Amino acid sequence: MITDKLSSIVANYIKHHQKRAEKELHWFAIQPSLARAVSLAALARGPGNKRFSHQRRLQEPVLAEGRRRLLQAIGRLQRASSFDELFSFVESCIGDVDGIGELTVYDTALRIGAKLNLEPGRVYLHRGTREGARRLGIGSSDLSIPIDRLPPPLRKLKAREIEDVLCIYKDDFGVNELQAGASLKQKC
Repeated sequence: MITDKLSSIVANYIKHHQKRAEKELHWFAIQPSLARAVSLAALARGPGNKRFSHQRRLQEPVLAEGRRRLLQAIGRLQRASSFDELFSFVESCIGDVDGIGELTVYDTALRIGAKLNLEPGRVYLHRGTREGARRLGIGSSDLSIPIDRLPPPLRKLKAREIEDVLCIYKDDFGVNELQAGASLKQKC
């Protein structure tokens, strides 16, 4: 039963969310320079200079401080050879800025990674994804989890897409099949 439910969730994600996520990362990949991509990523700005919803509540000075720190360290960002290395460095640069949390660190690293062609090979956990993993019965105290620890239907997706699924659909995990079906229909 859980496999069928997860297969439905994955299909729903592909239909309703996958293209938006791809488009967002493409925006950063096509920036004319790494400095421009880093600046936009740190400020959580997309096309039309619009703030991404995950960071909509953050104060502008908080994001500006993250931007300042990341631009100051652009050479080190550019030398990252893996997403894990990039993520660790972004976390060390901006993770202690008051107001920047786990999600902003991850989103910023993911967006910069798009420009550097670095993508996560593991599923990074923050509040929402950690809750989704917990509801699926997957250990959720780690910073990230390997894809092979996830149920087979989720393994069809990239790590960053699984991160999306765990967060977007966390309320659908651990509930009875009738409730899960109803909430999936509401999202469509």
